[in-house]
Amino acid sequence: MVKKEEKKPVKAKYYEALGRRKTAIARVRLSLGEGRVTVNDKELKEYFREPGLGQVVLSPIDNLKLGAKFDVNVKVRGGGIHAQSEAVRQGLSRALTIFNAEFKKRLRNLGFLTRDSRMVERKKY
Repeated sequence: MVKKEEKKPVKAKYYEALGRRKTAIARVRLSLGEGRVTVNDKELKEYFREPGLGQVVLSPIDNLKLGAKFDVNVKVRGGGIHAQSEAVRQGLSRALTIFNAEFKKRLRNLGFLTRDSRMVERKKY
C-alpha cells in the first residue's frame, strides 16, 4: 500500500501586487528580509525626497506594527510624485493581504485597499 504524500503549503519567494492612483501604476514585490525599501532601484528616501511621502508609503507596515520584517522592491511609473506614493501604498497593502489574509480587515478600515478612481478630466474643445 502506497501512502499519499501530504501537500505542504508552499511559501512564495515574494508576494506581488499592483497599486494605482490617477495615472501612476506601482508594482510592489514583498519578500521576507531586513526592511530594505527600494523604489525604481533607488532607496526610499532618495526617491521620495519630499517629507512625509516616505511615511505614506510605509504606513501599512507601520500600522500593522510589522517593523523591519520585509524587503520591499517597487517599480513605479506615470503620474506625479504624490500619486506614485499613494499607488505604492495601495500595492504594498495588497501584497500584505496576499501574505496574510488576516491583515485585510485592518487595512480596509484604514482605507489603504480602496482604489481612488478620480482622474483628471479630459480637455474639451
